[in-house]
Amino acid sequence: MIVATAPFIAGHRTVETKGQTFGLVVRSRGFSGNLIAGLRSLAGGEIHEYTQLLEDTRRQALDRLVQNATLMGANAIISMRFDSSEMASYMTEIVAYGTAVVVEPDASAKPATE
Repeated sequence: MIVATAPFIAGHRTVETKGQTFGLVVRSRGFSGNLIAGLRSLAGGEIHEYTQLLEDTRRQALDRLVQNATLMGANAIISMRFDSSEMASYMTEIVAYGTAVVVEPDASAKPATE
């Protein structure tokens, strides 16, 4: 599945728009993870526990986005974006969303130069 943040995919043409699609994940760190992250924040710098949580959550949201687009019959997603919000001050919601489309190679497109 091709996933692009642009509204088009170079070298391809959109032949069908399936519609909007998304992948949603809500996550929370456990008590010990929040405690360790809280202590680490006292010293300043990157809080690895939260960075890892958000990276994993974004990957999972993207996987769900692709899964939903596949169920719609799409072979690509254009205009993909991430959005996030905090819920109840200890949960994070991440949503990946975009437009599910069917694309095919465009024979009239210029080949990429090296």
